[in-house]
Amino acid sequence: IGALIEHWHGMEIGFSERLEKMAPAKKTIGKAAVSLVHDGESVVFDSGTTTLYAARELRFHRNVVVVTFSLAVLEELASAEEIRVELTGGVYRSSSHDLIGHGVADSLKSIYADHVMFGATAVSFNRGVMVEDPDAQREMLQAGKQKVLLVDSSKIGMEATYRLCDIEDCDLIVTDRMLPSAHLDRLRKITQVHVAD
Repeated sequence: IGALIEHWHGMEIGFSERLEKMAPAKKTIGKAAVSLVHDGESVVFDSGTTTLYAARELRFHRNVVVVTFSLAVLEELASAEEIRVELTGGVYRSSSHDLIGHGVADSLKSIYADHVMFGATAVSFNRGVMVEDPDAQREMLQAGKQKVLLVDSSKIGMEATYRLCDIEDCDLIVTDRMLPSAHLDRLRKITQVHVAD
């Protein structure tokens, strides 16, 4: 079936408002994350704002395949001639300018990319990686070799409504230098952490 439009906004803050929050940190995180991607590789991007900053940096790469359910990522990379963007199926959600539902899940099950780059609303040392999105695409975590969580320092040590995965399910966490050293030490006992400059 084709794309459908759904209008439920839930408790989510508007996409453009989230895009501006912690923007300088998200930009450095995006730049650091994309330095992991080599020409000729493939990347799955979720529909978070921090991953959109990474997509902006990726446009200067060559021969890269991007798989995403984010229309914002699609629009960001549409004019990048050396990037092939594959959009999953799904139902359009205007609040996040993305696709959700079984169409996304089915598309992601057939993908095994070099990197999966995803964001979160919170990283709790007790509850794991958390989101405010009841439709979060957990299938993306199986859609690639290296799972990279892009998360700014304001979200670490916090909690949200829905659990996405364990911290140890992330192969790498990319964050910013405003992260308190105590949090950084705790994270590094669980997984690899890169602090973006």
